[in-house]
Amino acid sequence: MREKILIAYGIYLVLLSIITFITYWADKRKAQKGKWRVPEKTLLLMSFLGGAFGGIFAMKKVRHKTTGAHWYFTVVNVLGVLIHLGLAFCIAFIFKF
Repeated sequence: MREKILIAYGIYLVLLSIITFITYWADKRKAQKGKWRVPEKTLLLMSFLGGAFGGIFAMKKVRHKTTGAHWYFTVVNVLGVLIHLGLAFCIAFIFKF
């Protein structure tokens, strides 16, 4: 049972990270073209809810939201990674299923 939950959680994190990366990338493209942007709170929420790996990768790969004025994106993404790694650890070793 525990293994199935971990696998499902891992799939959730991977899928949300891919979606988050694509959303960050699309927002960067829209910014370059001067078009309507994805709200910052949407990007932050996606990162916090499990897409932080994709958010961090997008920040590095497409250089999006990396200026000093957007320091909170780094904080939320790192916090998201720590929270979800901690939850995965709890599922694997602490919670009884």
